[in-house]
Amino acid sequence: MAVSVMGLASAVKGRVVQPGDGDYDTSRALFNAMIDKRPAAIAYCTDEADVAAAIAYAREHDLPLAVRGGGHNGGGLGSVDDGVVIDLSEMKAITVDTGARMARVQGGATLGEFDSATHAEGLTVPIGIIGTTGVGGLTLGGGTGHLSRQLGLTIDKLVAATVVLADGSVVQTDSEREPDLFWALRGGGGNFGVVTSFSFECEPLSTVIAGPMFWPVERTPEILSWYRDFIGNQPETLGGFFNFHTVPPVDMFPAEYHMHKVCGVVWSCTDHENADELLAPARALDPIIDGVGELPLPALNTVFDGLYSPGDQWYWRAAFVESVPDEAVAANHEWAEKMPTWKSGMHLYPVSGAPARVANDATAWAYRDANWVQVIVGVDPDPANAGAIRDWAVGYSEAVYPYTMGGTYLNMIMDEGADRVKQSYGDNYDRLTRIKAQYDPENVFRVNQNIPPAA
Repeated sequence: MAVSVMGLASAVKGRVVQPGDGDYDTSRALFNAMIDKRPAAIAYCTDEADVAAAIAYAREHDLPLAVRGGGHNGGGLGSVDDGVVIDLSEMKAITVDTGARMARVQGGATLGEFDSATHAEGLTVPIGIIGTTGVGGLTLGGGTGHLSRQLGLTIDKLVAATVVLADGSVVQTDSEREPDLFWALRGGGGNFGVVTSFSFECEPLSTVIAGPMFWPVERTPEILSWYRDFIGNQPETLGGFFNFHTVPPVDMFPAEYHMHKVCGVVWSCTDHENADELLAPARALDPIIDGVGELPLPALNTVFDGLYSPGDQWYWRAAFVESVPDEAVAANHEWAEKMPTWKSGMHLYPVSGAPARVANDATAWAYRDANWVQVIVGVDPDPANAGAIRDWAVGYSEAVYPYTMGGTYLNMIMDEGADRVKQSYGDNYDRLTRIKAQYDPENVFRVNQNIPPAA
């Protein structure tokens, strides 16, 4: 029986899409096509008052509530069956104060939109690797990316936020105003309210020396062992994530290597003068593809957008990694050889350097002592391959789990349950439950990687 949302359309100024509307199926579609949810209504909020009204409506009618920014959530947690979705995509204003090196961005903007706006002023914020990702989801979960070693996590540049709380009130939070809330937002996900705007400190940076180097996947033991020992000993101006991929059948790569499985590193260097010297050891290993060159930052941060567009089947697994012993190298190589589809892969993002200079208890993100975040993704456009990519991602993650730190990067997983969430916040978890009890005692914001309120 359909859930009635009579009255919601008159409660908010933005449009409300319901079952039966011509654009319902388009509006409810998720980035991850493996997940199919049918909300009772999608409210395209235009301001904080709309957000507050949608929250109030859901609470008054005892409907589950989900919040969608960019919509990239792997587990489909930006939507909910038979409930209300607050969609922030109409709220994407961006302002950049060049003199103060500050940027303010609303919660519905994407990384590509934000990056373009700051780049126009010669500035940047360390944000992700996929331009269609939402700023909100990435930030609230921590935020790793190309520039992490030099500039830190995305949350390390967050200085203030505007939040609509479960009771409908709107608060401004920073290190002095609602400091517990500000602490929790930096890695605690969407558990504490709807963040409608983020204010970031920017850094002056326009171009990088960046791009991929690839080697045949058979050389994984040699290349991964070398990378493991190399990257953490380099200046923080050199970043690069190790990866397994299949060379896409596109013109930018030599046709002779199309659809060949490879291991590689996607480099990003902000030291233009010394980039050749820093990358010389990698080139000495004779990559079959060397696509490194000078790029504007927006080009680097959107280079995967065409490859990983909405509508594919996805299955994510992730883990924090401190070290990569020889046994882990062997396990990674074994599962790389088994990649089931050409879009599947693995990324090993370095988070040594600037992120590690922040204490584990300084923000909700609890694994500052990790050296990498490992992300395993099974991806394919064909629903018939959903089982294969899921089985591969799960098998791979279980095979390398003994070599991880136990917790996971919650931005890059499916819905894996309460124990996994608790494990991933470590010693910060109890404080998060207390802050949750203060700001959302009824667990209104529970369609997420949920932190329940303390009793």
